[in-house]
Amino acid sequence: METTRPLRTQFERQLLRVQRDLFRMGALVEHSCVLARDALCDRNLEAAQQLVSHDKHIDQLYRQIELDCINLLLLQAPVSEDMRRISAFMQMVRDLERIGDYAKDIGEASVKIFPYPVHPAMGRIQTMLDRCRSMVAMCLMALSNMDAECGLDIKRKDDAVDDDYEELYELLAHQRDIETVGGIEPIVLLVLVIRYLERIADHATNVGKRVAYIVTGERS
Repeated sequence: METTRPLRTQFERQLLRVQRDLFRMGALVEHSCVLARDALCDRNLEAAQQLVSHDKHIDQLYRQIELDCINLLLLQAPVSEDMRRISAFMQMVRDLERIGDYAKDIGEASVKIFPYPVHPAMGRIQTMLDRCRSMVAMCLMALSNMDAECGLDIKRKDDAVDDDYEELYELLAHQRDIETVGGIEPIVLLVLVIRYLERIADHATNVGKRVAYIVTGERS
């Protein structure tokens, strides 16, 4: 018993460190979303360039956290509650990594859009992007506080993003006066952008659901 307790305490410290690293990675991902907004909506080339190096830091943390989780599973023989937390962390880290990738993709698309006139739908796309940023911030708040209710509330915001996607896709796909916006390429690029945003929202929703699963043990 005397040997078991120190080992348990060490395990709990390691688990808490993984949770802190996950939140640190999430903060980097949230900043990637800010950079993506600056690149797309403000035509900020520097922000688009920063996204590339920023994403490398996210990938490094992703690999470290995933390895730490695997080591906890293999070396520490966790009980069922710990297994639930570790498995959820491993899924969350993948969700966050994908959000970072999509933010980088938006930055790359933004650079290609720069030479063209500002599309009339850009204001609505910016609203969609801001909704997604809000969802990422919300899922990180849920993770930081282990707040199941906050995590599940994100789904309501995801419904609004889905509506944004459907409306914007219809508008872009059926645009007739393509010459006024510079041709077909900027339209295709914006369709890609709204798809990336829709996926960011889905992954933020997943993180919220996984927080709720850790807290309640119930899958939503």
